Amino acid sequence: MTASMTGFAARSFLVDAVNVSIDLRSVNQRYLELHFRLADEIRPLEPRLRELIQQRLARGKVECRIGLTALPADSQDNGVNPAILECLAQWQAAVQARLPTAAPLTVGEVLRWPGAVGAGELSPEALADAVLAGAREALDELVESRLREGAKLRQHILDRLAAAESQVAELQPLLPALAAAQRDKLAERLRDALGEAGHERLAQEIALAAQKVDIDEELSRLAAHFAEVRRVLDQPGAVGKRLDFLMQELHREANTLGSKSVAVETSRVSLELKVLIEQMREQVQNIE
Repeated sequence: MTASMTGFAARSFLVDAVNVSIDLRSVNQRYLELHFRLADEIRPLEPRLRELIQQRLARGKVECRIGLTALPADSQDNGVNPAILECLAQWQAAVQARLPTAAPLTVGEVLRWPGAVGAGELSPEALADAVLAGAREALDELVESRLREGAKLRQHILDRLAAAESQVAELQPLLPALAAAQRDKLAERLRDALGEAGHERLAQEIALAAQKVDIDEELSRLAAHFAEVRRVLDQPGAVGKRLDFLMQELHREANTLGSKSVAVETSRVSLELKVLIEQMREQVQNIE
C-alpha cells in the first residue's frame, strides 16, 4: 500500500507508579531523519528505539518523544510493610505490659509511621521492557496513520492521472487532421514564396516542418509514463522517489508537446497536462 510520510501516534500507560507518555510524529523529508526527546531514565534506549523505527519506516522526519511522570505519593498503593507492622506490634505489646493504661496505636498513626507504607521501586529492566513495548504499539499506530493518509494521496494521484490520460486520448484522433491542416498552410506559404518552380524545395520544406511538429512520439511517451505511474503505485514499500522522477519525465513531455504545438488544441492539452502533473507532483512529495 502507498504510505504517506505524514502521521501521528500517541500512547500513555502506567508502569507501577510511573506514567509513560509516548508521542510519534512524522512529516515530509527526503530521507529518514530521526529526532529523540527522551526522559533521562530511558535515554540509554535510544539505539534500540532508533532500530525499531528504521525497521518500519523508509522516509520522513520522525520525532519521538517519551516522558516519565511519577504519580503523587497519595495516589500510590504499594501495600503496608509487614516488617514494620511486626515491629510496631511488638513495641506496643512491650509498652502496654509496662503501662497497661497506654492507648493503643491508631490506624492513622501506623500508616504515618516512617517506612510503614512501602515505596514501590521500579527496576530499570522492567521500565525498559515496558517502554519498548509501548513504542512498538505507537509505531504500529503511526504506520497505520501513514497508510490511511497514503491511500488518500494515491486516489488523488489516480484521479489526476485519469484526467491526463483523457486529455491525451481526446487529442490522439485529431492528429491526422491537425497535421494535414499544417501541411496545407505551409505548402501555400511556400508556393507563394517559391512559385511552382520550387516544387522539390517545397516538398523538402514540408517534410522537414512536419517532422519538427510531429507529437506522436511525445504522446506515446506520455502514455508509457502514465502506465508506469499506475504500476509503481501498486508496488509495496517506499515508492515516492520513483514517482517524483516520473513526474519530472511527464512534465518534460508536456513541455515538449507545448513547444511543438501548431494548433490551439495541442496548446490547450499541453497546458492542462502541466496543471494536472503539477497537482500530482505536489502530492507525490508527501509519499514515502
